[in-house]
Amino acid sequence: MSDIPGDPLSTTSKIVDMAAVGSQGFPQIKSICEHVCGFHFYAHDMTRQVHAHHLCTHVNEDFRQCVIYDSGKSDAKLIGIEYIISEKLFDSLDADEKKYWHSHNYEVTGGSLALPMPRLMPEKGVQLAERQALLDLQKTYGKTWHTWQVDRGDKLPLGPPQLMMALTKDGQLNPALAKERKEVEGIDIDVKREERKDFPKYTPRPEADGWENGNAWQIKPEKVDMKK
Repeated sequence: MSDIPGDPLSTTSKIVDMAAVGSQGFPQIKSICEHVCGFHFYAHDMTRQVHAHHLCTHVNEDFRQCVIYDSGKSDAKLIGIEYIISEKLFDSLDADEKKYWHSHNYEVTGGSLALPMPRLMPEKGVQLAERQALLDLQKTYGKTWHTWQVDRGDKLPLGPPQLMMALTKDGQLNPALAKERKEVEGIDIDVKREERKDFPKYTPRPEADGWENGNAWQIKPEKVDMKK
Protein backbone atom coordinates (compact mmCIF):
# COMPACT_ATOMS: atom_id res chain seq x y z
CA MET A 1 0.00 0.00 0.00
CA SER A 2 2.76 2.37 -0.99
CA ASP A 3 0.27 4.96 -2.24
CA ILE A 4 -1.18 5.59 1.24
CA PRO A 5 0.07 8.80 2.91
CA GLY A 6 2.25 8.31 5.99
CA ASP A 7 5.76 7.53 7.14
CA PRO A 8 7.18 4.00 6.74
CA LEU A 9 6.91 1.74 9.76
CA SER A 10 9.69 2.45 12.23
CA THR A 11 11.87 -0.25 13.73
CA THR A 12 10.08 0.26 17.05
CA SER A 13 6.67 -0.24 15.45
CA LYS A 14 7.86 -3.41 13.70
CA ILE A 15 9.15 -4.84 16.98
CA VAL A 16 5.89 -4.00 18.77
CA ASP A 17 3.92 -5.62 15.93
CA MET A 18 6.02 -8.78 16.05
CA ALA A 19 5.54 -9.01 19.81
CA ALA A 20 1.78 -8.68 19.36
CA VAL A 21 1.75 -11.48 16.80
CA GLY A 22 3.53 -13.71 19.28
CA SER A 23 1.39 -12.85 22.29
CA GLN A 24 -2.12 -12.25 20.96
CA GLY A 25 -4.41 -14.86 19.45
CA PHE A 26 -6.54 -12.86 16.98
CA PRO A 27 -9.45 -15.34 17.27
CA GLN A 28 -11.74 -13.17 15.15
CA ILE A 29 -9.43 -13.48 12.16
CA LYS A 30 -8.77 -17.17 12.72
CA SER A 31 -12.49 -17.86 12.34
CA ILE A 32 -12.37 -16.71 8.69
CA CYS A 33 -12.88 -19.81 6.57
CA GLU A 34 -13.98 -18.65 3.11
CA HIS A 35 -12.55 -16.37 0.41
CA VAL A 36 -15.03 -15.25 -2.25
CA CYS A 37 -14.45 -12.60 -4.89
CA GLY A 38 -16.93 -10.76 -7.06
CA PHE A 39 -17.92 -7.25 -8.06
CA HIS A 40 -19.96 -4.54 -6.34
CA PHE A 41 -21.39 -1.31 -7.67
CA TYR A 42 -22.57 1.75 -5.76
CA ALA A 43 -26.29 1.48 -5.06
CA HIS A 44 -26.94 4.79 -6.82
CA ASP A 45 -24.42 4.43 -9.69
CA MET A 46 -23.86 1.21 -11.64
CA THR A 47 -21.07 2.82 -13.66
CA ARG A 48 -18.88 2.75 -10.55
CA GLN A 49 -17.92 -0.89 -10.09
CA VAL A 50 -15.36 -2.38 -7.71
CA HIS A 51 -13.56 -5.72 -7.53
CA ALA A 52 -14.31 -7.09 -4.06
CA HIS A 53 -12.53 -9.89 -2.17
CA HIS A 54 -14.61 -11.20 0.73
CA LEU A 55 -13.00 -13.03 3.65
CA CYS A 56 -15.90 -14.58 5.51
CA THR A 57 -16.66 -16.18 8.84
CA HIS A 58 -19.43 -18.79 8.70
CA VAL A 59 -21.24 -17.93 11.95
CA ASN A 60 -24.09 -20.41 11.45
CA GLU A 61 -26.11 -21.96 8.63
CA ASP A 62 -28.00 -18.71 8.08
CA PHE A 63 -25.39 -16.01 8.67
CA ARG A 64 -21.93 -15.07 7.42
CA GLN A 65 -19.93 -11.93 8.16
CA CYS A 66 -17.21 -10.78 5.78
CA VAL A 67 -14.44 -8.21 5.58
CA ILE A 68 -13.82 -6.89 2.08
CA TYR A 69 -10.51 -6.06 0.41
CA ASP A 70 -9.79 -4.58 -3.02
CA SER A 71 -7.52 -7.45 -4.06
CA GLY A 72 -6.22 -10.83 -3.00
CA LYS A 73 -2.71 -9.52 -2.36
CA SER A 74 -0.95 -9.02 0.96
CA ASP A 75 -1.03 -5.23 0.51
CA ALA A 76 -4.78 -5.12 -0.20
CA LYS A 77 -6.83 -2.26 1.18
CA LEU A 78 -9.65 -3.00 3.62
CA ILE A 79 -12.57 -1.34 1.84
CA GLY A 80 -15.76 -2.59 3.47
CA ILE A 81 -17.90 -5.24 5.11
CA GLU A 82 -20.73 -7.52 4.02
CA TYR A 83 -23.29 -9.46 6.03
CA ILE A 84 -24.76 -12.48 4.26
CA ILE A 85 -28.01 -14.07 5.37
CA SER A 86 -30.17 -16.97 4.24
CA GLU A 87 -33.49 -16.64 2.47
CA LYS A 88 -35.15 -17.57 5.77
CA LEU A 89 -33.58 -14.63 7.61
CA PHE A 90 -34.24 -12.27 4.71
CA ASP A 91 -37.93 -13.16 4.81
CA SER A 92 -37.99 -12.26 8.50
CA LEU A 93 -36.84 -8.67 7.86
CA ASP A 94 -39.32 -5.81 7.73
CA ALA A 95 -39.99 -4.08 4.43
CA ASP A 96 -37.94 -1.01 5.29
CA GLU A 97 -34.85 -3.10 6.06
CA LYS A 98 -35.04 -5.22 2.90
CA LYS A 99 -34.25 -2.24 0.67
CA TYR A 100 -30.60 -2.40 1.78
CA TRP A 101 -30.06 -6.00 0.66
CA HIS A 102 -29.07 -7.57 -2.66
CA SER A 103 -29.43 -11.10 -4.01
CA HIS A 104 -26.58 -13.43 -4.99
CA ASN A 105 -28.34 -15.73 -7.46
CA TYR A 106 -27.07 -14.12 -10.66
CA GLU A 107 -23.57 -13.62 -9.29
CA VAL A 108 -23.41 -17.38 -8.78
CA THR A 109 -25.09 -18.63 -11.95
CA GLY A 110 -23.66 -15.86 -14.12
CA GLY A 111 -20.10 -16.76 -13.14
CA SER A 112 -18.96 -13.51 -11.57
CA LEU A 113 -18.75 -14.88 -8.02
CA ALA A 114 -15.84 -17.25 -7.47
CA LEU A 115 -13.54 -18.74 -4.86
CA PRO A 116 -9.93 -17.80 -5.72
CA MET A 117 -7.66 -20.84 -5.92
CA PRO A 118 -3.94 -21.37 -6.68
CA ARG A 119 -3.19 -20.50 -10.32
CA LEU A 120 -1.65 -23.94 -10.98
CA MET A 121 -4.74 -25.79 -9.73
CA PRO A 122 -6.59 -27.46 -12.65
CA GLU A 123 -9.98 -25.90 -13.41
CA LYS A 124 -11.73 -29.21 -12.76
CA GLY A 125 -10.32 -29.18 -9.25
CA VAL A 126 -11.38 -25.57 -8.76
CA GLN A 127 -14.90 -26.42 -9.92
CA LEU A 128 -15.19 -29.26 -7.42
CA ALA A 129 -13.76 -27.17 -4.59
CA GLU A 130 -16.10 -24.22 -5.03
CA ARG A 131 -19.30 -25.94 -6.16
CA GLN A 132 -20.98 -26.56 -2.79
CA ALA A 133 -19.98 -23.18 -1.39
CA LEU A 134 -21.59 -21.44 -4.37
CA LEU A 135 -24.72 -23.57 -4.18
CA ASP A 136 -24.98 -22.47 -0.55
CA LEU A 137 -24.57 -18.81 -1.54
CA GLN A 138 -27.05 -18.89 -4.42
CA LYS A 139 -30.12 -18.32 -2.26
CA THR A 140 -28.52 -15.85 0.14
CA TYR A 141 -28.74 -12.06 0.44
CA GLY A 142 -26.05 -9.52 1.22
CA LYS A 143 -25.92 -6.12 2.91
CA THR A 144 -22.71 -4.37 1.91
CA TRP A 145 -21.07 -1.13 2.96
CA HIS A 146 -17.87 0.18 1.42
CA THR A 147 -15.85 2.61 3.51
CA TRP A 148 -13.04 3.34 1.04
CA GLN A 149 -13.82 4.60 -2.46
CA VAL A 150 -10.74 3.17 -4.16
CA ASP A 151 -12.38 3.36 -7.58
CA ARG A 152 -12.05 7.14 -7.58
CA GLY A 153 -8.44 7.00 -6.41
CA ASP A 154 -8.90 8.01 -2.78
CA LYS A 155 -5.63 7.63 -0.87
CA LEU A 156 -7.54 7.37 2.42
CA PRO A 157 -11.05 6.17 3.40
CA LEU A 158 -12.92 9.44 2.91
CA GLY A 159 -16.54 10.42 3.44
CA PRO A 160 -19.47 8.35 4.70
CA PRO A 161 -19.91 4.63 4.05
CA GLN A 162 -21.62 3.78 0.79
CA LEU A 163 -24.29 1.14 0.23
CA MET A 164 -23.29 -1.30 -2.50
CA MET A 165 -25.27 -3.66 -4.70
CA ALA A 166 -24.52 -6.68 -6.90
CA LEU A 167 -25.05 -7.77 -10.50
CA THR A 168 -28.42 -9.24 -11.46
CA LYS A 169 -28.15 -9.92 -15.20
CA ASP A 170 -25.86 -10.10 -18.23
CA GLY A 171 -24.46 -6.89 -19.65
CA GLN A 172 -24.08 -5.05 -16.34
CA LEU A 173 -20.44 -5.83 -15.54
CA ASN A 174 -17.74 -3.59 -16.98
CA PRO A 175 -15.87 -5.92 -19.39
CA ALA A 176 -12.55 -4.32 -18.42
CA LEU A 177 -12.97 -5.55 -14.82
CA ALA A 178 -13.73 -9.09 -15.97
CA LYS A 179 -10.70 -9.02 -18.28
CA GLU A 180 -8.40 -7.73 -15.55
CA ARG A 181 -9.50 -10.40 -13.08
CA LYS A 182 -8.98 -13.11 -15.68
CA GLU A 183 -5.45 -11.89 -16.37
CA VAL A 184 -4.47 -11.40 -12.71
CA GLU A 185 -6.35 -14.21 -10.95
CA GLY A 186 -7.12 -16.66 -13.75
CA ILE A 187 -10.89 -16.52 -13.17
CA ASP A 188 -12.83 -16.71 -16.44
CA ILE A 189 -16.47 -15.68 -16.07
CA ASP A 190 -17.55 -17.50 -19.24
CA VAL A 191 -15.99 -20.74 -18.02
CA LYS A 192 -17.62 -20.35 -14.61
CA ARG A 193 -21.03 -19.71 -16.17
CA GLU A 194 -20.74 -22.84 -18.29
CA GLU A 195 -19.71 -24.94 -15.28
CA ARG A 196 -22.80 -23.84 -13.38
CA LYS A 197 -25.42 -24.51 -16.05
CA ASP A 198 -26.83 -27.35 -13.97
CA PHE A 199 -27.37 -25.21 -10.87
CA PRO A 200 -31.06 -25.10 -9.85
CA LYS A 201 -33.22 -22.24 -11.04
CA TYR A 202 -33.99 -19.69 -8.35
CA THR A 203 -36.00 -16.49 -8.38
CA PRO A 204 -34.72 -13.97 -5.82
CA ARG A 205 -37.16 -12.23 -3.52
CA PRO A 206 -38.56 -9.12 -5.27
CA GLU A 207 -37.92 -6.95 -2.20
CA ALA A 208 -34.15 -7.30 -2.71
CA ASP A 209 -32.19 -5.41 -5.38
CA GLY A 210 -34.45 -2.39 -4.93
CA TRP A 211 -32.38 -0.28 -7.33
CA GLU A 212 -33.90 -2.26 -10.22
CA ASN A 213 -37.08 -0.20 -9.75
CA GLY A 214 -35.17 2.93 -10.73
CA ASN A 215 -34.69 4.33 -7.23
CA ALA A 216 -31.77 3.72 -4.89
CA TRP A 217 -30.95 4.29 -1.25
CA GLN A 218 -27.64 5.86 -0.29
CA ILE A 219 -26.02 7.46 2.74
CA LYS A 220 -26.42 11.22 3.04
CA PRO A 221 -25.14 12.48 6.42
CA GLU A 222 -27.09 15.14 8.28
CA LYS A 223 -26.13 17.34 11.20
CA VAL A 224 -28.05 16.48 14.37
CA ASP A 225 -28.09 17.59 17.99
CA MET A 226 -25.74 15.70 20.28
CA LYS A 227 -27.47 13.77 23.06
CA LYS A 228 -25.65 13.92 26.43
